[in-house]
Amino acid sequence: MYLTKEVKESIFEKHGKGKNDTGTSEGQIALFTHRINHLTEHLKNNRKDYNTERSLVMMVGKRRSLLDYLKKSDITRYRAIIAELGIRK
Repeated sequence: MYLTKEVKESIFEKHGKGKNDTGTSEGQIALFTHRINHLTEHLKNNRKDYNTERSLVMMVGKRRSLLDYLKKSDITRYRAIIAELGIRK
């Protein structure tokens, strides 16, 4: 499986406040980005997997809403996470 407990903890430790702090916007955005990248690679090989495509679109929307919230509440944290993850916009 691509998303093990250790991978999640490393994502939250790197982008959040700690490995057990799963509620920060930065940690959730980083986790969504990891999952989006994995699904994008999956869809390159499986073009007709429409259920995964729908899940990917919903996940991108959730990440976008979290980014909008972070942009509205703290612009410096927003700019930092955008630069760190390499997300466009």
